[in-house]
Amino acid sequence: MRLMFRICIPVLLFCLAISLVCVLYPMYVIRPFRAQGPRELQAALAVSQYRPLLTVISACGALLALAAYWQLRTRTWRRVLASVAATLAVVLAVLARVNVYELMFHPIERSSFTAAAQTKLDKDEKVIAVLVNGEARAYPIRSMSYHHLINDTVGGAAIVATY
Repeated sequence: MRLMFRICIPVLLFCLAISLVCVLYPMYVIRPFRAQGPRELQAALAVSQYRPLLTVISACGALLALAAYWQLRTRTWRRVLASVAATLAVVLAVLARVNVYELMFHPIERSSFTAAAQTKLDKDEKVIAVLVNGEARAYPIRSMSYHHLINDTVGGAAIVATY
């Protein structure tokens, strides 16, 4: 019984730590407005690739450790803490399937335009200029800095402006 107590909590905490690293490390490395080194970006992308599998394994391990721990005669507050840790591991397994960057940087689907003479852009404002079949558009970089993508039709052709 004492051996079971000594095994369950470390297994539960290890599973929770693996899930936290799998979800938080890529978000930390691949966050906007921060330079990334090639090694840390490669590591973050590798973690992102394998995190769905790793977090499911961790969640299952956490639930098994919780079930074994629940069988022990421990205090209620310890069972509650163990249950919270296992629940967090399961929640992280679900969150591992959400691509936060797609949520943050969704493309602008319905862009609106005004004539160049009516814009309120600074004279030094940078734009992405597009000319297709005689029709021109300019997309201000400041407006695109959040979304990074604008789906549009210019000169009868569908385009994606990005930077």
